[in-house]
Amino acid sequence: MGPDPTEHVNNGEENSYPGYVACFSKGLPHDDTGEVDPEAYRRLLRALNSAEPADFEAVPLDPAGGRKLTNPQGGLASNADGIDSTSLVAPPAPRLDSPENSGDVAELYWMALARDVPFDEFDEDPTIAAATVDLSGMSDFRGPKEGGAVTARTLFRGDTPQDRVGPYISQFLLRDVQFGTHRYDQRQDTVQAGRDYVTTFGTWLAVQRGVPRGLAPEDRNRAETRYLRTPRDLAHYVHFDADASPFQPFLNAGLILMHERSPLDANLPYHWSSNQDGFATFGMPHLFDLVTSVAARALRATWWQKWFVHRRLRPEAVGGRVHAHLTGLRRYDFIDRELLESEAVQRVFARYQSHLLPQAYPEGAPTHPSYTAGHATAAAAAATVLKAWFDETAPLAGPVQVDGTGTALVPYEGADAGRITVGGELNKLAANIAIGRNIAGVHYRSDYSASSRLGEALAIEILRRQKSWFNEDHSLTLTRFDGTSVTI
Repeated sequence: MGPDPTEHVNNGEENSYPGYVACFSKGLPHDDTGEVDPEAYRRLLRALNSAEPADFEAVPLDPAGGRKLTNPQGGLASNADGIDSTSLVAPPAPRLDSPENSGDVAELYWMALARDVPFDEFDEDPTIAAATVDLSGMSDFRGPKEGGAVTARTLFRGDTPQDRVGPYISQFLLRDVQFGTHRYDQRQDTVQAGRDYVTTFGTWLAVQRGVPRGLAPEDRNRAETRYLRTPRDLAHYVHFDADASPFQPFLNAGLILMHERSPLDANLPYHWSSNQDGFATFGMPHLFDLVTSVAARALRATWWQKWFVHRRLRPEAVGGRVHAHLTGLRRYDFIDRELLESEAVQRVFARYQSHLLPQAYPEGAPTHPSYTAGHATAAAAAATVLKAWFDETAPLAGPVQVDGTGTALVPYEGADAGRITVGGELNKLAANIAIGRNIAGVHYRSDYSASSRLGEALAIEILRRQKSWFNEDHSLTLTRFDGTSVTI
């Protein structure tokens, strides 16, 4: 008999190495090498094991810091329909001694090096070419490939085949949004090109201790807006999307689909009714309640995995371990050699004279563990609802892409323009939102991949349980991220 499918299992690193050096500890007290005070970490474990609010209040923070831990009790919430945070599982995260983790982290170093390369210039950029060669040579890099190799067309893309159709950025992050009487384009404010953070050990140590840092006013340009054209643009978008509530782009996607009269799933009840329309049920209020509620529920499920199961350290912390090892500050012989010897780490050292992973955000990662990822889980859940609601096979007419200035949209006329569909662009939107956080340096590819499956499973289960709530005869059909079909 196999293991209980509801059993939550982590990768064992918490007990593999002394000093909890392979676990999330941001904001707790750290010594001058960046290692957590073991007693403080044990106080955190005590709170997580007891679930007593008083024990959480007793977890010490670094006196040099100031940032609080982000909602460690969030995964303990209950839901009336019984789909609690503990109902779904995520597999163990890759270990620091694994080649998969090396592929994960090397990709992040390349993302940092390529943050200012426009997506439409990937084919000819030398940094992109070097990244494809380096990642293709890694023994367990799990990003998408063509013919067994990473290419400019697959680099930094999502896991589904549709992610590789059309422009890198989803149509739902480009097209105008009609919100009641207000119509707005999706040009965004921007941050300075070439401005990376947490590239010195002193700054890195302060960030681990939770010292608050933020964008300076001059670093953020609110006057000269543009469409998402570079990886840095996308990382900036997911820094501030609805105050880190990742339902925003999916609310916009639903509004775009409704305004463009995209066909609904054939089995929705009012799709075929001759004398009724949906409103309170199977109308826009119903849809947008689902989009926002599944995103919130996804965050709670994610918070259980983060704090109570995996406690995976953030990529910035891995960069600190790599830097300490390669400079002789500390010995971390368990780090897989493929990462230590990767060209990406060498190039970052040549640029910044440190082996740290450059961050797109001054504060680095949030003060909660990396795995699973909130943005990725919520994005997958919201995308799943929209794929169930609309005919995902319908083509998206008039696809667009960003022009060379970033300030206007032009028709996309690539050979695959006719294969751009509703479902494909929703998959791509989910990947954009998740991978944008990777580009920032705060999550890994494996965070995205596992979280996508978690969010999808949560949304499907919610749709199943809610089916009996409604009087109308109906069913919903959608294609999972793995290409299989499910009917509810």
